[in-house]
Amino acid sequence: MNWKNEWKPLLLITVVFLFSYFLPINSLRFQNAIMEALHMVKEYAQLHVIFCLLPAFFIAGAIGVFISKEAVIKYLGARAKKLTAYAVASVSGAILAVCSCTILPLFSGIYKRGAGLGPATTFLYSGPAINVLAIILTARVLGVEIGIARAVGAIVFSIIIGLIMAFIFRKEEMEKAKKQMATPEPEASRPLWQEAVHFGIMVLILIFANWGAPKVDSGLWAAIYHAKWVITAVLAVIFGIVLNKIFKMKIWKILVTAVAVIAVHIIFKGNTILTFVTGIIGLSYFTSTAEGELQDWFSATWGFAKQILPLLFIGVLIAGSLLGRPGNEGLIPSAWINSLVGGNSLWANFFASIAGAFMYFATLTEVPILQGLMGNGMGNGPALALLLAGPALSLPNMLVIRSVMGTKKTLVFIGLVVIMATVSGVIFGSFFV
Repeated sequence: MNWKNEWKPLLLITVVFLFSYFLPINSLRFQNAIMEALHMVKEYAQLHVIFCLLPAFFIAGAIGVFISKEAVIKYLGARAKKLTAYAVASVSGAILAVCSCTILPLFSGIYKRGAGLGPATTFLYSGPAINVLAIILTARVLGVEIGIARAVGAIVFSIIIGLIMAFIFRKEEMEKAKKQMATPEPEASRPLWQEAVHFGIMVLILIFANWGAPKVDSGLWAAIYHAKWVITAVLAVIFGIVLNKIFKMKIWKILVTAVAVIAVHIIFKGNTILTFVTGIIGLSYFTSTAEGELQDWFSATWGFAKQILPLLFIGVLIAGSLLGRPGNEGLIPSAWINSLVGGNSLWANFFASIAGAFMYFATLTEVPILQGLMGNGMGNGPALALLLAGPALSLPNMLVIRSVMGTKKTLVFIGLVVIMATVSGVIFGSFFV
């Protein structure tokens, strides 16, 4: 037997044995951590999956199918105006809906195909930070203020980082610009206004389906809340028309789904969850059995769901067991968290930025982790700092970036991300304590 090949299984077996042997099942803190993990995963399933994540997956899938990546690349190349290049690079993450690992081949592709260092690093930073799914879940779980701050901070600081990178390495970029090849322009498959209508309707459905109850039951926000399902139903009708007119989905399929939705709504006495799920099932069935881009849309949507949901629930279980829910401790005492990232000091924001930069967050798992940290005393500023540094960087991410643009540029980029995340955390924390 060649023991050189057997040490890894032996090590794994040993670790599992020691864990099992010393499992503190009689510890009150350990028992509470298990219950907190289960409570948190149940809360996520009930509050954030059906009305929030399911429509968001369809939006992300549509983005991946109906918006050409080549079209994004075109606006970052040598022929693009700087204003256009930085503007597109700073918001394209919302269009592509990628995480810190998925962004790497896209970044490598646009950088090697001639995109400037400034727009390319702007794209690299902002892409994961303003992932459309992440922004929606952040606002839903952690609050609208931090969700908006995450989106705005990522856009603004990504442009600043790109401009600084371009300035520091301006000599190399001037030489590179002289050697760039012209990038062919892809042809649009349909008018831009049709794509805007399609995405606009889906985003509005997502917004109104998740419209929360206001603190005061009066005024415009309260009126919208009480009418949100009527508004959502009207938007669903418009969405059906869009599917028929723009994407040529047969009208009988849309009518079958509509009848099923109405029947479920009547039979189950206005149960919004079952009604909404019926609509999702109808859309899923008729897009998955269609041909061409509608089937591609469902495949992309299912791909997102299959990739993200298991990781999300695993992340929620881990976050719940380690950190607990707000007001309930997990394995990690809240005093530890308070001492490191409590309040809004420069140290707390810097520590959160450094920790976020080296940690790896699977897509969307940063949200439940932050929810647990904030519930145990983490300040709003450090939370935003970790949100801006964490999804954009990780240790595996850094190694790949280094192989693409070299050690010097990578170190400067990492330093800028940490500094910008720290600054954004301090500013945000001073306004939202």
